[in-house]
Amino acid sequence: MRFAYTLTADKEDAKDLVQETFLKALTYYDKFVYNDNFKAWTYTIMKNTFINNYRRSFRNNTYKDKIKEGIYLNYYNTSVSNEPDAVFISKEIEKIIDKLDDNFKIPFKMHNDGFRYKEIAETLDLNLGTVKSRIFFSRKKLIKQLNG
Repeated sequence: MRFAYTLTADKEDAKDLVQETFLKALTYYDKFVYNDNFKAWTYTIMKNTFINNYRRSFRNNTYKDKIKEGIYLNYYNTSVSNEPDAVFISKEIEKIIDKLDDNFKIPFKMHNDGFRYKEIAETLDLNLGTVKSRIFFSRKKLIKQLNG
């Protein structure tokens, strides 16, 4: 718990991180080498989980500007998402996504929810390349519909 708190600097987030670490340790216990240091193994799981969660939240809060240079900006969803224009745009995007075939829609939504390609492939029992191509083509279709 102390190590989790040093990573998160928040008591509730630290509790969540510890719980997620224990879940992953139990799930992947068959990967543990029996003559290895169990404590170090769980600390590594915790550190990697924290880093992955941080990257996922950072990626979800990054916006690529539409100018030629493509500047990446970090933003935080505050009251902007409640403004009428933002609500309308997000509803329109959801409508377009919902029109996609399930073979494309499900992996695309999972990826937007923060799942990694490998996690999506395992969950949907697909090849990794298939998942990547479906998400790529979903993006292309979405961009075409929004620009069209």
